[in-house]
Amino acid sequence: MATDEELLARSGTDASAFEPLVERHSRALHGYFARRAPGAADDLLAEAWLRAYAGRGTYDAARGPVRAWLFGVARNVLAAHWRGRERPAAAATFAGEASSDPWHAVDRRLDAAAVAPLMRRTLAELPAVERELLLLIAWEQLSPTEAAAVVGVPAGTARSRLHRARTRLRAALGPSAPLPLTGDLA
Repeated sequence: MATDEELLARSGTDASAFEPLVERHSRALHGYFARRAPGAADDLLAEAWLRAYAGRGTYDAARGPVRAWLFGVARNVLAAHWRGRERPAAAATFAGEASSDPWHAVDRRLDAAAVAPLMRRTLAELPAVERELLLLIAWEQLSPTEAAAVVGVPAGTARSRLHRARTRLRAALGPSAPLPLTGDLA
């Protein structure tokens, strides 16, 4: 099975090599859009794939893996979507109803539901880059290095900002409260 990097390189001369990338990453990218702009997720995903295909020659392996590059494209598509429109306030984005996630166990949901309002408020109060890094890791399952590439900061800077964000979340939730965010947050 070809790697993402190999497929992207081959897609320069063989357009069909791009299709496996779409198959591999569409679900994750759609989830990214659905959590941030639910009503426009399908359209944003299509736009992201169009831009990724058109800009496939700009990929630079030295800046990170293809997956991180794709999330960077998605982030730019989302920013363009919000330009000219009123971007939803972070507080409104995180204050809404929690989406149902059929993959979590019921007991974990109950724990998370107990702290959800405080978690949303605390997330809304984080600086935008810290919040985005945290959510890319928790929701999109990116590594800290990949998330750093997506938001355009050095990996060390991302790690320090993640540490600050985690510290704020733990302080707000208290030492005994469960952290309902999953991923590399420990």
